[in-house]
Amino acid sequence: MKIEELKEKILSGGSVTREEALALESADIEELSLAADEIRRRFAGEGFDACTIINAKSGRCTENCKFCAQSAAYRSGAKEYPLISAEEALREAQYNEERGIARVALVTSGRRLGAAEMDEVCEIHAALREKCGISLCASHGLLAYEDFVKLKAAGVTRIHNNLETSRRNFPNVCTTHTYDDKISAIKAAMRAGLDVCSGGIIGMGESFADRAEMAFELRALGVKSMPLNVLNPIPGTPYEKLPRLAYDEIRRTAALFRFILPDAAIRMAGGRGMLADKGRAVFRSGANAAISGDMLTTAGISVEEDMRMIKELGYEVKRP
Repeated sequence: MKIEELKEKILSGGSVTREEALALESADIEELSLAADEIRRRFAGEGFDACTIINAKSGRCTENCKFCAQSAAYRSGAKEYPLISAEEALREAQYNEERGIARVALVTSGRRLGAAEMDEVCEIHAALREKCGISLCASHGLLAYEDFVKLKAAGVTRIHNNLETSRRNFPNVCTTHTYDDKISAIKAAMRAGLDVCSGGIIGMGESFADRAEMAFELRALGVKSMPLNVLNPIPGTPYEKLPRLAYDEIRRTAALFRFILPDAAIRMAGGRGMLADKGRAVFRSGANAAISGDMLTTAGISVEEDMRMIKELGYEVKRP
Protein backbone atom coordinates (compact mmCIF):
# COMPACT_ATOMS: atom_id res chain seq x y z
CA MET A 1 0.00 0.00 0.00
CA LYS A 2 1.33 3.45 -0.91
CA ILE A 3 1.85 6.04 1.83
CA GLU A 4 -0.90 8.24 0.43
CA GLU A 5 -3.37 5.35 0.44
CA LEU A 6 -2.44 4.31 3.97
CA LYS A 7 -2.73 7.89 5.17
CA GLU A 8 -6.21 8.20 3.66
CA LYS A 9 -7.22 4.93 5.30
CA ILE A 10 -6.27 6.33 8.72
CA LEU A 11 -7.84 9.74 8.06
CA SER A 12 -11.06 7.90 7.19
CA GLY A 13 -11.06 6.18 10.60
CA GLY A 14 -9.23 2.98 9.73
CA SER A 15 -6.36 1.39 11.65
CA VAL A 16 -2.94 0.39 10.39
CA THR A 17 -2.18 -3.35 10.44
CA ARG A 18 1.11 -4.93 11.46
CA GLU A 19 1.94 -5.72 7.85
CA GLU A 20 1.25 -2.13 6.81
CA ALA A 21 3.27 -0.76 9.72
CA LEU A 22 6.32 -2.86 8.84
CA ALA A 23 6.16 -1.60 5.24
CA LEU A 24 6.87 1.91 6.55
CA GLU A 25 10.49 0.87 7.15
CA SER A 26 11.22 1.25 3.44
CA ALA A 27 9.01 4.29 2.76
CA ASP A 28 10.47 7.58 1.55
CA ILE A 29 11.23 9.49 4.74
CA GLU A 30 10.04 12.88 3.49
CA GLU A 31 6.74 11.52 2.19
CA LEU A 32 6.29 9.51 5.37
CA SER A 33 6.97 12.52 7.61
CA LEU A 34 4.52 14.75 5.72
CA ALA A 35 1.81 12.08 5.96
CA ALA A 36 2.42 11.56 9.69
CA ASP A 37 2.20 15.31 10.29
CA GLU A 38 -1.13 15.47 8.45
CA ILE A 39 -2.47 12.60 10.56
CA ARG A 40 -1.29 14.41 13.68
CA ARG A 41 -3.09 17.62 12.67
CA ARG A 42 -6.33 15.75 11.98
CA PHE A 43 -6.47 13.69 15.17
CA ALA A 44 -4.42 15.69 17.70
CA GLY A 45 -4.67 19.24 16.41
CA GLU A 46 -2.09 21.97 17.01
CA GLY A 47 -1.85 21.53 20.78
CA PHE A 48 1.59 20.73 22.17
CA ASP A 49 1.94 18.92 25.50
CA ALA A 50 5.13 19.93 27.34
CA CYS A 51 6.03 18.45 30.72
CA THR A 52 9.10 18.28 32.95
CA ILE A 53 10.51 15.75 35.39
CA ILE A 54 12.03 16.03 38.85
CA ASN A 55 14.61 13.41 39.81
CA ALA A 56 13.19 12.93 43.30
CA LYS A 57 15.34 9.97 44.33
CA SER A 58 18.50 9.00 42.48
CA GLY A 59 20.71 5.96 42.09
CA ARG A 60 21.20 2.65 43.94
CA CYS A 61 18.55 0.93 41.86
CA THR A 62 18.35 -2.84 42.28
CA GLU A 63 17.26 -3.39 38.66
CA ASN A 64 19.73 -4.11 35.85
CA CYS A 65 18.25 -2.19 32.89
CA LYS A 66 21.23 -1.94 30.54
CA PHE A 67 20.54 1.64 29.47
CA CYS A 68 20.29 3.12 32.95
CA ALA A 69 22.97 5.10 34.78
CA GLN A 70 21.13 4.66 38.09
CA SER A 71 21.46 0.88 38.30
CA ALA A 72 23.61 -0.33 41.21
CA ALA A 73 24.89 -3.03 38.86
CA TYR A 74 26.97 -0.51 36.89
CA ARG A 75 29.52 2.19 37.64
CA SER A 76 28.31 5.20 35.74
CA GLY A 77 29.11 7.88 38.32
CA ALA A 78 25.47 8.98 38.50
CA LYS A 79 24.41 10.98 41.55
CA GLU A 80 22.93 9.09 44.47
CA TYR A 81 20.56 10.64 47.01
CA PRO A 82 17.41 9.71 48.97
CA LEU A 83 13.94 11.14 48.48
CA ILE A 84 14.03 14.94 48.21
CA SER A 85 12.06 17.21 50.52
CA ALA A 86 8.64 18.66 49.77
CA GLU A 87 10.22 22.12 49.81
CA GLU A 88 12.72 21.24 47.09
CA ALA A 89 10.05 19.57 44.95
CA LEU A 90 7.82 22.63 45.35
CA ARG A 91 10.58 25.00 44.24
CA GLU A 92 11.17 23.02 41.07
CA ALA A 93 7.47 22.59 40.32
CA GLN A 94 6.75 26.31 40.76
CA TYR A 95 9.75 27.22 38.59
CA ASN A 96 8.33 25.12 35.75
CA GLU A 97 4.75 26.28 36.27
CA GLU A 98 5.86 29.91 35.97
CA ARG A 99 7.36 29.09 32.56
CA GLY A 100 4.15 27.62 31.21
CA ILE A 101 4.72 23.92 31.82
CA ALA A 102 1.43 22.05 32.23
CA ARG A 103 2.63 18.92 34.04
CA VAL A 104 5.50 17.83 36.26
CA ALA A 105 6.50 14.28 37.16
CA LEU A 106 8.26 13.14 40.29
CA VAL A 107 10.55 10.25 39.34
CA THR A 108 12.19 7.92 41.87
CA SER A 109 14.79 5.23 41.27
CA GLY A 110 14.31 1.62 42.31
CA ARG A 111 11.97 -1.26 41.53
CA ARG A 112 9.28 0.35 43.70
CA LEU A 113 8.96 2.57 46.76
CA GLY A 114 8.66 1.00 50.19
CA ALA A 115 5.70 1.68 52.48
CA ALA A 116 7.37 4.54 54.39
CA GLU A 117 8.61 6.17 51.18
CA MET A 118 5.14 5.85 49.65
CA ASP A 119 3.65 7.78 52.55
CA GLU A 120 6.36 10.41 52.24
CA VAL A 121 6.02 10.82 48.48
CA CYS A 122 2.23 11.09 48.80
CA GLU A 123 2.76 13.96 51.24
CA ILE A 124 5.01 15.65 48.67
CA HIS A 125 2.40 15.24 45.92
CA ALA A 126 -0.31 16.59 48.23
CA ALA A 127 1.82 19.66 48.98
CA LEU A 128 2.34 20.28 45.26
CA ARG A 129 -1.39 19.93 44.60
CA GLU A 130 -2.16 22.45 47.34
CA LYS A 131 0.38 25.08 46.31
CA CYS A 132 0.68 24.66 42.51
CA GLY A 133 -1.73 24.72 39.60
CA ILE A 134 0.47 22.32 37.68
CA SER A 135 -0.79 18.79 36.92
CA LEU A 136 0.98 15.93 38.68
CA CYS A 137 2.53 12.77 37.26
CA ALA A 138 4.31 10.07 39.26
CA SER A 139 6.94 7.53 38.23
CA HIS A 140 7.63 5.31 41.24
CA GLY A 141 8.19 1.88 39.74
CA LEU A 142 6.20 -1.34 39.83
CA LEU A 143 3.60 -0.33 42.39
CA ALA A 144 0.51 -2.22 43.49
CA TYR A 145 -3.10 -1.12 42.97
CA GLU A 146 -3.35 0.15 46.58
CA ASP A 147 -0.32 2.41 46.01
CA PHE A 148 -1.90 3.94 42.92
CA VAL A 149 -5.08 4.61 44.87
CA LYS A 150 -3.02 6.51 47.46
CA LEU A 151 -1.27 8.53 44.76
CA LYS A 152 -4.57 9.50 43.19
CA ALA A 153 -5.89 10.62 46.58
CA ALA A 154 -2.75 12.75 46.95
CA GLY A 155 -3.51 14.62 43.72
CA VAL A 156 -1.65 12.61 41.09
CA THR A 157 -3.57 12.30 37.80
CA ARG A 158 -1.08 10.40 35.65
CA ILE A 159 1.35 7.52 36.15
CA HIS A 160 4.48 7.00 34.07
CA ASN A 161 5.82 3.48 33.47
CA ASN A 162 7.73 2.77 30.25
CA LEU A 163 7.48 -0.58 28.48
CA GLU A 164 10.98 0.32 27.13
CA THR A 165 10.85 -1.96 24.07
CA SER A 166 8.95 -4.91 22.59
CA ARG A 167 8.06 -8.03 24.54
CA ARG A 168 10.50 -10.02 22.38
CA ASN A 169 13.39 -7.67 23.03
CA PHE A 170 12.76 -6.89 26.70
CA PRO A 171 14.85 -9.80 28.13
CA ASN A 172 17.83 -8.38 26.22
CA VAL A 173 17.39 -5.09 28.08
CA CYS A 174 16.49 -6.19 31.62
CA THR A 175 16.29 -9.46 33.55
CA THR A 176 15.40 -8.34 37.08
CA HIS A 177 11.74 -7.75 36.19
CA THR A 178 9.54 -8.77 33.29
CA TYR A 179 7.41 -7.25 30.59
CA ASP A 180 4.35 -8.62 32.33
CA ASP A 181 5.42 -6.87 35.55
CA LYS A 182 5.28 -3.63 33.57
CA ILE A 183 1.89 -4.36 32.05
CA SER A 184 0.44 -5.42 35.42
CA ALA A 185 1.49 -2.10 36.98
CA ILE A 186 0.03 -0.13 34.05
CA LYS A 187 -3.29 -1.95 34.31
CA ALA A 188 -3.38 -1.47 38.08
CA ALA A 189 -2.86 2.29 37.65
CA MET A 190 -5.66 2.44 35.09
CA ARG A 191 -7.94 0.47 37.43
CA ALA A 192 -7.24 3.09 40.10
CA GLY A 193 -8.54 5.77 37.72
CA LEU A 194 -5.18 7.22 36.65
CA ASP A 195 -4.04 8.15 33.16
CA VAL A 196 -0.90 6.37 32.01
CA CYS A 197 2.16 7.66 30.17
CA SER A 198 4.20 4.81 28.71
CA GLY A 199 6.68 4.48 25.86
CA GLY A 200 10.22 3.35 25.42
CA ILE A 201 13.74 3.84 24.15
CA ILE A 202 14.95 3.37 20.61
CA GLY A 203 18.54 2.67 19.65
CA MET A 204 19.09 -0.31 21.97
CA GLY A 205 19.73 -2.76 19.14
CA GLU A 206 16.04 -3.44 18.51
CA SER A 207 14.53 -3.92 15.06
CA PHE A 208 11.96 -1.74 13.34
CA ALA A 209 9.51 -4.58 13.99
CA ASP A 210 10.27 -4.34 17.74
CA ARG A 211 9.36 -0.65 17.68
CA ALA A 212 6.14 -1.39 15.86
CA GLU A 213 5.23 -4.13 18.35
CA MET A 214 5.75 -1.77 21.28
CA ALA A 215 3.44 0.75 19.63
CA PHE A 216 0.78 -1.90 19.03
CA GLU A 217 1.06 -3.00 22.68
CA LEU A 218 0.51 0.59 23.80
CA ARG A 219 -2.48 0.87 21.47
CA ALA A 220 -3.98 -2.31 22.93
CA LEU A 221 -3.50 -0.95 26.47
CA GLY A 222 -5.23 2.32 25.57
CA VAL A 223 -2.23 4.52 26.39
CA LYS A 224 -2.51 8.05 24.97
CA SER A 225 0.78 9.59 26.13
CA MET A 226 4.01 7.92 25.08
CA PRO A 227 7.59 9.10 25.63
CA LEU A 228 9.92 8.33 22.74
CA ASN A 229 13.46 8.29 24.11
CA VAL A 230 16.58 8.02 21.96
CA LEU A 231 19.36 6.09 23.65
CA ASN A 232 22.15 8.29 24.97
CA PRO A 233 24.93 5.71 25.48
CA ILE A 234 26.19 6.41 29.01
CA PRO A 235 29.72 5.36 30.00
CA GLY A 236 29.69 2.61 32.58
CA THR A 237 26.48 1.00 31.31
CA PRO A 238 26.40 -2.09 29.06
CA TYR A 239 25.11 0.08 26.21
CA GLU A 240 27.91 2.65 26.36
CA LYS A 241 29.40 1.59 23.02
CA LEU A 242 26.19 1.32 21.02
CA PRO A 243 26.14 3.65 17.99
CA ARG A 244 23.73 6.55 17.98
CA LEU A 245 20.73 6.28 15.69
CA ALA A 246 20.70 8.19 12.40
CA TYR A 247 18.29 11.13 12.51
CA ASP A 248 16.09 9.71 9.76
CA GLU A 249 15.60 6.59 11.90
CA ILE A 250 14.29 8.77 14.71
CA ARG A 251 11.94 10.61 12.36
CA ARG A 252 10.78 7.32 10.86
CA THR A 253 9.99 5.92 14.31
CA ALA A 254 7.97 9.00 15.30
CA ALA A 255 6.00 8.64 12.05
CA LEU A 256 5.49 4.92 12.71
CA PHE A 257 4.01 5.71 16.13
CA ARG A 258 1.72 8.35 14.62
CA PHE A 259 0.40 5.94 12.00
CA ILE A 260 -0.34 3.33 14.69
CA LEU A 261 -1.58 5.83 17.33
CA PRO A 262 -3.20 8.71 15.41
CA ASP A 263 -4.55 10.67 18.40
CA ALA A 264 -1.75 10.12 20.91
CA ALA A 265 0.68 12.57 22.51
CA ILE A 266 3.94 11.27 21.08
CA ARG A 267 6.45 12.77 23.47
CA MET A 268 10.09 13.29 22.53
CA ALA A 269 12.05 12.69 25.70
CA GLY A 270 15.60 11.61 26.56
CA GLY A 271 18.24 11.98 23.86
CA ARG A 272 16.60 14.94 22.11
CA GLY A 273 19.39 17.22 23.29
CA MET A 274 21.82 15.23 21.13
CA LEU A 275 19.99 16.29 17.96
CA ALA A 276 21.39 19.30 16.13
CA ASP A 277 17.94 20.87 15.65
CA LYS A 278 16.71 19.80 19.13
CA GLY A 279 13.98 17.72 17.51
CA ARG A 280 12.36 20.23 15.16
CA ALA A 281 12.21 17.74 12.29
CA VAL A 282 10.70 15.08 14.56
CA PHE A 283 7.94 17.53 15.52
CA ARG A 284 7.14 17.65 11.82
CA SER A 285 7.16 13.86 11.55
CA GLY A 286 4.32 13.00 13.90
CA ALA A 287 5.58 13.92 17.38
CA ASN A 288 3.58 16.57 19.25
CA ALA A 289 4.79 16.55 22.86
CA ALA A 290 8.04 16.70 24.79
CA ILE A 291 9.75 16.37 28.12
CA SER A 292 11.50 19.69 28.55
CA GLY A 293 14.38 20.62 30.84
CA ASP A 294 16.95 18.16 32.15
CA MET A 295 16.42 14.41 32.10
CA LEU A 296 17.17 12.17 35.09
CA THR A 297 20.96 11.90 34.73
CA THR A 298 21.65 13.78 31.48
CA ALA A 299 21.26 17.39 30.36
CA GLY A 300 18.19 18.32 28.34
CA ILE A 301 16.93 21.50 26.69
CA SER A 302 15.86 24.52 28.72
CA VAL A 303 12.15 25.24 29.07
CA GLU A 304 12.67 28.72 27.62
CA GLU A 305 14.37 27.36 24.50
CA ASP A 306 11.68 24.73 24.04
CA MET A 307 8.87 27.26 24.40
CA ARG A 308 10.41 29.42 21.67
CA MET A 309 10.79 26.43 19.35
CA ILE A 310 7.25 25.17 19.97
CA LYS A 311 5.78 28.57 19.07
CA GLU A 312 8.02 28.91 15.99
CA LEU A 313 6.70 25.54 14.77
CA GLY A 314 3.13 26.85 15.02
CA TYR A 315 2.01 24.74 17.96
CA GLU A 316 -0.10 25.99 20.85
CA VAL A 317 1.34 25.05 24.24
CA LYS A 318 -1.22 23.32 26.46
CA ARG A 319 -1.68 25.05 29.83
CA PRO A 320 -2.25 23.55 33.27
